[in-house]
Amino acid sequence: MKTIARLALIAVVISGMVGAPAFAGTADEKPLGLVTQAAFAQLGDAKAMIGTTVYPGDTVATDQGGLLRLKVGGSQIYLLAQSSAVLSSDTNKISAKVLRGTVGISTTASEPVSLELPEGILRPANGEPVYGQVMILSANEVVITSYSGDLVLDDEGDLHTIPSGKSYKVTMDLERNAADSEPQEAEGAQTSTHKVRSARHHHHLLLELMMGGGAAAAAYAAYEILTISPSGGNSSSN
Repeated sequence: MKTIARLALIAVVISGMVGAPAFAGTADEKPLGLVTQAAFAQLGDAKAMIGTTVYPGDTVATDQGGLLRLKVGGSQIYLLAQSSAVLSSDTNKISAKVLRGTVGISTTASEPVSLELPEGILRPANGEPVYGQVMILSANEVVITSYSGDLVLDDEGDLHTIPSGKSYKVTMDLERNAADSEPQEAEGAQTSTHKVRSARHHHHLLLELMMGGGAAAAAYAAYEILTISPSGGNSSSN
């Protein structure tokens, strides 16, 4: 009986040692922020709850009729219904990769937040405070709206400004630059540098103005009612 007891004790100690490094790694990871509003929303595979801490690499999502708002420093990220994004952080810069639906940001000058899209990186212009959002229409189309402050869409160095109070539909024209992505070694006209550029940047963006300041202001007012106003409520039901 003593031998069996000793073996059981050794097994417990070994299992604790094996689990210790993984626990330490989680504890050392720096959090990005926390959930401030959640309704029909998920954080990873779990239900999103108000006060829950979020970390780099977390996937956040909302169902039909859902809403999720995150506080990241002095800024915010919000997801409207049927939306999804992956959070990330790089050298104190926080971003969210938009996978589907409608995702918005409310940023401060000192703690900007950006959104990663297939069309490029959407960020505040000149580090100024900004309120804006992105709505994914398809794999090649998004609608970008700036409610307050200018946004910049950075397409690998090609900068497109979304002025305050404006909304643009941005379409990736994949066929326009298709010829540029094909090798031209026979004529010797294409350098290795150009080949790399063509492989990375093989699309052209088309921007179409969708609406003016009045409509954008109305849309922002609706956002305020849904996510900030006490009448909208802060629900964690699911």
